[in-house]
Amino acid sequence: VQLQASGGGLVQAGGSLRLACVASGRTGSSYSMGWFRKIPGKEREFVAAISMRNSGTLYTDSVKGRFAIARDNAKSTMFLQMNGLKPEDTAIYYCAHRASSIRLTEDPRLYNYWGQGTQVTVSS
Repeated sequence: VQLQASGGGLVQAGGSLRLACVASGRTGSSYSMGWFRKIPGKEREFVAAISMRNSGTLYTDSVKGRFAIARDNAKSTMFLQMNGLKPEDTAIYYCAHRASSIRLTEDPRLYNYWGQGTQVTVSS
């Protein structure tokens, strides 16, 4: 499985960005995908996940009400709509693929494939 993330950039606080992650290869028919972010010097942090089978979603508390994860199965693509961005959202955002959609998880160790990351910078 190959993952290609895009959509990062520089935005002012309060602004919006939409990230996309395209999956290719043997993705399987029942899988989930997630977004994580990494700030230098800190641990990788879970952001959101979605089942590509039933559209179930999971969010970390800090982004609830501001971010929305969505999918387009026909294009094997996952999106992250980020509204109300804050400087503390600044990070490299990574998408990940997990060969299971039974239970969504925040644990990065349970994801099998990772994209290359896209930088999101929010200025104050």
